[in-house]
Amino acid sequence: MTFLELQQKLSDRGVKLSRARWSYMKDGTDRLVSDPKLLTAISEVFGVDPSYLRGDEESGLPEQIDSRLEFLKALRAAKVKSFAARALGEVSPETLRAITEFLNNDIELHQGGEAPTGREDNDDGQPLAP
Repeated sequence: MTFLELQQKLSDRGVKLSRARWSYMKDGTDRLVSDPKLLTAISEVFGVDPSYLRGDEESGLPEQIDSRLEFLKALRAAKVKSFAARALGEVSPETLRAITEFLNNDIELHQGGEAPTGREDNDDGQPLAP
């Protein structure tokens, strides 16, 4: 959905949204947006429980979003496997099985979090010194 489409759908609900506000809402920069009317309207447009966007403690990750994220992770893993198979060319079946097992284990380790970055971070998200 483009910004203009979102802006129109919100306008149909009597809510205004500027491009600048949407940009910092999307990027998580600048000020916190806590306008319940705006958040409720956005949640209606995207079919999400309003309590999720408002950050209510009792709201969990909606099942639809969670299932889509898992699906995207599986697609990403499949692309990695496919790329690795093409890049390796002719290798033995044992080698391919070992690589597949390694990738599957790595995916399982990172199921609940973000994809590994190849570097370690400290508790505040800053990279550790090499």
